[in-house]
Amino acid sequence: MKKKPIVPKALKKKKPKKSQAKKEKVQLLQKNKKPLSLGKGAVHWRNPVIVCLAGLLTIILIVPSAVVVPFMSNNSGQGKAVEKAAADTTISFGDSPFSVEVARASSNQVENVPLETYVSRVVASEAPAEFEMEALKAQALAARTYIVNRLLHQDNPDAPDVSDSTSDQVYHNEKELRKTMGSDFNKEMKKIKKAVKATEGEILTYENKPITPAYFSTSNGYTENSEDYWENEVPYLRSVKSPWDKNTPKFMDQQIFSLQEVEKRLGTDLPGIEQLTMEIARTESNRVSELTIGGETYAGRDVREALGLRSSDFSIEKKNNHLIFTTKGYGHGIGMSQYGANGMAKEGKSYKAIVQHYYQGVEISTVNDAVPTLVSK
Repeated sequence: MKKKPIVPKALKKKKPKKSQAKKEKVQLLQKNKKPLSLGKGAVHWRNPVIVCLAGLLTIILIVPSAVVVPFMSNNSGQGKAVEKAAADTTISFGDSPFSVEVARASSNQVENVPLETYVSRVVASEAPAEFEMEALKAQALAARTYIVNRLLHQDNPDAPDVSDSTSDQVYHNEKELRKTMGSDFNKEMKKIKKAVKATEGEILTYENKPITPAYFSTSNGYTENSEDYWENEVPYLRSVKSPWDKNTPKFMDQQIFSLQEVEKRLGTDLPGIEQLTMEIARTESNRVSELTIGGETYAGRDVREALGLRSSDFSIEKKNNHLIFTTKGYGHGIGMSQYGANGMAKEGKSYKAIVQHYYQGVEISTVNDAVPTLVSK
């Protein structure tokens, strides 16, 4: 993405022309100059005249060159900066307080990436670039907070800081993003980097500590209380309304399984379809907390993961020895809904309003203020 330095025309042409004009003027004066009739005194004048003329030529020809060369060199860098600003294809971040070691699953290598570059690539990998700017800012804030919190609680100092998969945050490097984004790479990364730049160094804190900023694709109309899907109750991960998701691409889905396939995936024996009974208990957010099927009871999360359902908000219909699972939403449902955030942004909400809606009672702090020990490492 580096561009060839541009040397302004004024630097390339005007100075040499001035030197050339002076040279031609001197030559013209020399041609028109009449011989001096000084008799015997001419011997005494000749050497000083030659010395003066030689000095004059030196000043005219060499000194301007010595001045022009460094001037052009300094401005070639300025020309490059101007070109970048005009094209606006790159957005630079300040010095990152630290780098992130990313374990790459595809190559078994570890990439050492400056914090803000890491955040921009996570946002590009986790969220659609066509999202509203304020939604991308909210995503950047969540992504940065996640890695800061992860580094603070790193158990094995000899292991890489983070993976590149959904077990942490999805990460692709520039080469991979160029491949997936294709011809839209420059435009999309420019937008994403603007969002990251606008939140540079910011993280989410609760009681002065970085939070666990869970996020997911699409809600069923509500987010989930943390303890209804995970084990622990987290004060800022509370169920809130998220009505913006309902008309989004991933809100509804349907999967059909044979009875035998359900048996296999749940590791149980089920009666025939006609004798099969099912009971469902739901959480505050209308997701399935428990499913009792064929006399066996399973957590809604376990059913979702065993069958590969998009959401734990599902209903079941029996038909022709098959079970039809209809889901609402996409993801675990805890924390920030990405499509909900985009809906809020479309209504004119700022990224600060978005994160404070999905993460109850949090504050926006800076890395330097909240985790100085991490920065000083």
